[in-house]
Amino acid sequence: MHKQAIVVKISPENPDRTLIERVAGILKMGGLVAFPTETVYGLGAVASIHEAVLRIFKVKGRPPDNPLILHLASPDWLHSVARDVPELAFKLAERFWPGPLTLILYRGEKVLDEVTAGLPKVAVRVPSHPVALGLIEEVGEPIAAPSANKSGRPSPTRAEHVLEDFDGEIDAVIDSGETLHGVESTIIDLTENPPVLIRPGALPVEDVERLVGQKIVVPSFARGLGEAERAIAPGTKYRHYAPKAEMVVVELDNYSDLARLAEKVREIAVEKASRGLRVGILCSDETLHYYEGFKEVLSLGPRGNMFVVARNLFGALRELDRRGVDFIVAEGFEERGLGLTVMNRLRKAAGFKIVTA
Repeated sequence: MHKQAIVVKISPENPDRTLIERVAGILKMGGLVAFPTETVYGLGAVASIHEAVLRIFKVKGRPPDNPLILHLASPDWLHSVARDVPELAFKLAERFWPGPLTLILYRGEKVLDEVTAGLPKVAVRVPSHPVALGLIEEVGEPIAAPSANKSGRPSPTRAEHVLEDFDGEIDAVIDSGETLHGVESTIIDLTENPPVLIRPGALPVEDVERLVGQKIVVPSFARGLGEAERAIAPGTKYRHYAPKAEMVVVELDNYSDLARLAEKVREIAVEKASRGLRVGILCSDETLHYYEGFKEVLSLGPRGNMFVVARNLFGALRELDRRGVDFIVAEGFEERGLGLTVMNRLRKAAGFKIVTA
């Protein structure tokens, strides 16, 4: 019988140092702790403790060729984990750290092979969540952490999502309520020139381009149109973010005709329901009225506010799982700003099953 994870409630507005010290102690002893970041909950281990890092892969069911992200307390820690750090990294760090941007750099020699999946590169970020930052500072060295979900499942935006996946398998969970962004960090590879977007995330790539003054390369796998040949960073290879139900995404070339989009979604939903399947629909506020008569319909939010849509996405996928649907039909969104992030997640969650209306 596994012992239950200790749940420690820590307020993000006013983090209790004593509680943070207690959890940091668990990490320093080689424990696994799920902790909140501004993006999603992470499953952390002290990056220099070999057995603890290996345990992350084991409890997640994570393939060993899928690297982890190192979470730092400050950009000053970069030199301890990376080498030949370009000026651009410090420019981006100054503007976007702490925050939801992960940079891929050449790894330093002290970084464990398991953290980088044996690759010559390392993924690093400084999270902006006060509890995450306090925890890393208290540990005094980088924390390696992927998202705190079983491999392939939707990422956790609340502590109860972590417990759904891991209770009895990890040592502690810090509960600081719902995360701010609800999707993972944006990952940019600075070892390439021009830089390459590896995973769209909570920071729109356009914001990075404005600062850098050049276009960031966006490969098709970053749009969620198929997998990367190898896992350069988390979220690039393997089916991710997937609900238990089968799923399809309905897309438009031009999102000005939402009636056409809703019509196609309805058509698929009716066909699946006629076969006796329990169907869930993910839509937007603008199209909600098209789906009267369907029971399991969740709006992700207004199309004019993709921050809200992105924030609600993983919670909605988990909610449809909870309701026991067999099939999910999701509306697509325009691929601009956070729309690119949402489409990456939806396409991957659907296992790249896309229908164009």
